[in-house]
Amino acid sequence: MGYIELNVLNNETTTVAMGIDLGTTNSLAALWQDGRPVVIKPDGKNGKIPSVVQFPGPNAIPLVGGKALEQAVVDPRNTIFSIKRLMGRGLADVQDDLAAFPFPVTENVRGLLQIDVHGKPMTPQEISSLILMRVHDLACRAMSGNEVVKAVITVPAYFDEPQRQATRDAARLAGIEVLRIINEPTAASLAYGLDRRGEGTVVVYDLGGGTFDVSVLRIEDGVFRVLATSGDTHLGGDDLDRALIDMIRGELSEQLGPDELNDPAFLQAAKLAAEKCKVELSAHPRADLHLMVPDRRVSFRRTISREDFEAAIAPLVERTLDACRLALSDAGLTNSDIDEVVMVGGSTRVPAVLKRVEEFFGRKPHTELNPDEVVALGAAVQAHVLTGGNRDILLMDVIPLSLGLETMGGAVDKLITRNSTIPCQSTEGFTTHVDNQTGIDFNVVQGERELASDCRSLGRFKLTGIPPMPAGMPKIAVRFHVDADGLLTVSAKDESSGATASIEIQPMHGLTDAEVEGMLEASFANAQADFDARRVVDLKAELETMLRVTEKHLTTAREHLDPESLTDLEDAVRSGKHAMTLNDPREIQTVRDGFERATLPLAALLMDSVAKSALAGKKLDEV
Repeated sequence: MGYIELNVLNNETTTVAMGIDLGTTNSLAALWQDGRPVVIKPDGKNGKIPSVVQFPGPNAIPLVGGKALEQAVVDPRNTIFSIKRLMGRGLADVQDDLAAFPFPVTENVRGLLQIDVHGKPMTPQEISSLILMRVHDLACRAMSGNEVVKAVITVPAYFDEPQRQATRDAARLAGIEVLRIINEPTAASLAYGLDRRGEGTVVVYDLGGGTFDVSVLRIEDGVFRVLATSGDTHLGGDDLDRALIDMIRGELSEQLGPDELNDPAFLQAAKLAAEKCKVELSAHPRADLHLMVPDRRVSFRRTISREDFEAAIAPLVERTLDACRLALSDAGLTNSDIDEVVMVGGSTRVPAVLKRVEEFFGRKPHTELNPDEVVALGAAVQAHVLTGGNRDILLMDVIPLSLGLETMGGAVDKLITRNSTIPCQSTEGFTTHVDNQTGIDFNVVQGERELASDCRSLGRFKLTGIPPMPAGMPKIAVRFHVDADGLLTVSAKDESSGATASIEIQPMHGLTDAEVEGMLEASFANAQADFDARRVVDLKAELETMLRVTEKHLTTAREHLDPESLTDLEDAVRSGKHAMTLNDPREIQTVRDGFERATLPLAALLMDSVAKSALAGKKLDEV
């Protein structure tokens, strides 16, 4: 069917930016339209795109979103999910997660995590970039093809320096210019318009698919100041699902051996069954936990009561409240000092979570906005402000963990302490420890422990060129600077000689500039091939829909269409089915266009039938 597109524009150039919530389970984008933030919903759907990537073969274009999720049980080895949990992390950081992944996760010599995909190692940043590209492309398509390449991207408040940098790298690989990285709780507050309440203290409780964080914010005349933040990057809806998965594994342990219980297909099927049961329990007092794996001859069914589920997840919910207690303590506040509580993340739909949060804070939390969409909506508000919007907002986030340097003996000297407002900077003096020392090795660490071995190393660098002097004589000023995105740079200056050096810290478990450039060059070199492959996928998806709808109404067509139109339609159906086996986008496009022309008489017939049905029995003055 044909469409007429009216594109009426004024002559002014307007910078447009979208807000993107890159989530563990789902991702989505929002845009400022007609004076408010709106979630972009491709094809009129809910806007959520599953954060799942499936790799059909070594040279095949990857599937992203719903179609990838459909392959999770069929091809668990090459279907990647919850990649956000691996962003900016090392193998030691994710040991608790590995058992739940049906795909192997390894670490290269630089400590960078990799997933083997058909013999090719891929980093979490590369896989996340595919999700970002999909979100961006669908958003642009929903906006009549208008391309928006600038974005505000949200991250959990508890994301540290390497995780934030990994997010920026993923966006860069996706061809998206990041205007700002903002914390998800701050974005949620913007979505609720809490900046307009004048002043108040707000707690944002954010329980997503893979992470939990809580932030205490003070709002005064449009200024957001984060007083404290706490959380757990290894606690979320995935862990609630795992409580049900453990039930399945426990009850099937006598039927299946360890290898079968750890089989990727079994684990993926168990995860999907657990998630479905969890969602149903949010709406009903009982739900079936049902799992079938035909290849393993497994058929498991058990009715789970909401009470059973709540008992299983109670320790996890209490862990979130422990983080709330810590955040309140850091902010120097008590529960009675809180004016508003905002719930964010799909896992806050669980009744037990809502109940315990309300009991803990002694007030009913905000749940008016869709918890899956609220972060993206807030990111769109900030994107609007950064591109010239007229809403007066100033975001003042905080450092989630202290930043410092390892000193002699392995101790830590903290230059920027936890919950310092960003942007911020700190300078401290250092010196040499032996005579004629011409260089100093620095280990930049993040954490609250007193020994460097108990903290997380962000990176190492060496300052050279110090004039040889007796120990203790050189004066080296080291400056830490954290920008508005929470990203860290370190510079050093030898005061005695005036020599300066600016050091860019490359986080551990992060991509180097050369690696990012190499990936970008590879994408440019294969741009046409990738575009053609993507076009083939999109055209086949469109053709598949057209075929399904047409075949559904073929009986009507044979009864009412004239012979010539019917012949054209049946020929088009045959051509369409053949085109599903082709890989040339031009050939498929030609068939698709011919198919559309051939369906016009059928479309007119169906529209006429609908109109007659709607008007049946009505008088002229009732129409």
